[in-house]
Amino acid sequence: MSTARPNPADHDTSYSIAVRKYNRTLGLVPPSVDSQETQAKRCLKQLKHKTTDMGRYLYLGGLRHNSVHLFYRLLVDNIKDLTPLIYTPVVGEACQRWSEIYQQPEGLYISYSDRGHIASVLDNWPYPKVEITVVTDGSRILGLGDLGINGMGIPVGKLALYVGCAGIRPEATLPLMLDLGTGNKSLREDPLYMGSRREKVSEEEQSEFLDELMVALTEKWPGIVIQFEDFKNPFPALERYGGKYTCFNDDIQGTGAVVLAGIINAIKRTGVPAKDQRAVFMGSGSAGVGVAKQIVQYFMREGLTEDQAKRCFWLVDTKGLVTSDRGDKLADHKIYFSRRDNEGTQYKSLAQVLDHVKPTILMGLSTIKGVFNSEILTKMGEWNNHPIIFPLSNPSANSECTFEEAMGHTGGRALFASGSPFAPIDYDGKTATPGQGNNMYVFPGIGLGAILSKATTITQSMIYASATSLSTALNSSETAEGWLYPDIARIRDVSVVVTMGVIRAAQEAGVDREVHLKDKNDEELEKWVRLKMYDPHAETRIMEDQVADLTVDTGKKSMTGSRL
Repeated sequence: MSTARPNPADHDTSYSIAVRKYNRTLGLVPPSVDSQETQAKRCLKQLKHKTTDMGRYLYLGGLRHNSVHLFYRLLVDNIKDLTPLIYTPVVGEACQRWSEIYQQPEGLYISYSDRGHIASVLDNWPYPKVEITVVTDGSRILGLGDLGINGMGIPVGKLALYVGCAGIRPEATLPLMLDLGTGNKSLREDPLYMGSRREKVSEEEQSEFLDELMVALTEKWPGIVIQFEDFKNPFPALERYGGKYTCFNDDIQGTGAVVLAGIINAIKRTGVPAKDQRAVFMGSGSAGVGVAKQIVQYFMREGLTEDQAKRCFWLVDTKGLVTSDRGDKLADHKIYFSRRDNEGTQYKSLAQVLDHVKPTILMGLSTIKGVFNSEILTKMGEWNNHPIIFPLSNPSANSECTFEEAMGHTGGRALFASGSPFAPIDYDGKTATPGQGNNMYVFPGIGLGAILSKATTITQSMIYASATSLSTALNSSETAEGWLYPDIARIRDVSVVVTMGVIRAAQEAGVDREVHLKDKNDEELEKWVRLKMYDPHAETRIMEDQVADLTVDTGKKSMTGSRL
């Protein structure tokens, strides 16, 4: 008989009476032993009765906290319907209201006042084997700005997708919020705000804090994969730690990879070669530059020089076209794509840039709702047989245009992908399905690939491999329909493809430590990867078998003792 107190996973109503006795939960849950199908039916009925998306978000959060395997069974079986409720777009509202809706501990908070003893705070995490963490300081949550510790909803939601999409075990994940103050005055003055009521620390102070954090994380959990998320300026940490730790930044690298996969398939659809592509980006922040650099790599592999490739891009910010002679001091990350061929002319609006460039590709990473207006979309349709239009800003309330608008103003010819989901529409007597350049297509596979290969670092070639692998993951039906991305309902299978690509890239880069995987062919590697993935549907059977084995062993010992 176990003497330990039961944990939330033990209160699963699909467990038999024997397991409940072992877990000391007999009597703590109703006596009927549910099938997993009955459990799911009950949960979906409760979810349906919630009247708001926030109510559904809170319900699912409570379910994850109280019955973790049931939650992930529900997520895996209903991934397309539930993902918007646990991540974008609903997580945006959840983060804005985190201190108001807080109900139970989810993740670990480390404050600036903890510097000098961060390791001791990590020791409070109740799960001994952590394989991956998502860490943020909340300073740039989605397109919503500095939300301080309210940004914890992002690591929580993102790690739920690592589990649901790629099968990383839930107890091996660590949502991590760095409470480094906030520049959001309204939050500091909000009586319900649960973070430190101090100004944001300086860049130097943050750098020193992160140095201590990285050492503490890797000393406690050697080989841990560290994913940075939603830092206002993500480049310094990535440059400082990228070659030293197993880490990556999903805002820059993950976004770039998933968009690149869609671009690869879209360009194939247009028939226009890379050398003739002209891409205008509305938004030149870290995510926009990260996306553009990923596409530059692809263009170079299509035969262009680096200079030729980057000359295919025109980046636009709030001051207009990013040029070298604009007169303002450009942020470091913008310099790479700054135009030098404008001959002194400054194009101060998106409309002016578009008329000058007549692009084949229009990317939105601006968080400006509706900036791709009817006039702009109509021109894209006039300039191109199949205009590539990717309004990628999250949440959907910040999208540069809707799917319906893009299709309606281009005669139904737009090759479309958005950051947040849009519903299919009826167009010209047919159902048109939008693409969604959701990072969940790649970051779960990047994380799992790094974990399974025991990568010492996450190289740019591994990120690139996640994109090219995703671009090949469409099945024949999806390809025939002209989709740019696979059906999200197949995300577990897609994650296997991406994981395998990342593992192979790690091997080619020589950063893998699970060297026996090199001896496996692709068929053997796929089988091995699938066996390593957490399957919430199997947890009941695994627990039943373990308790049965223990019961048999106990019976044998009792019989032996009686004979003695």
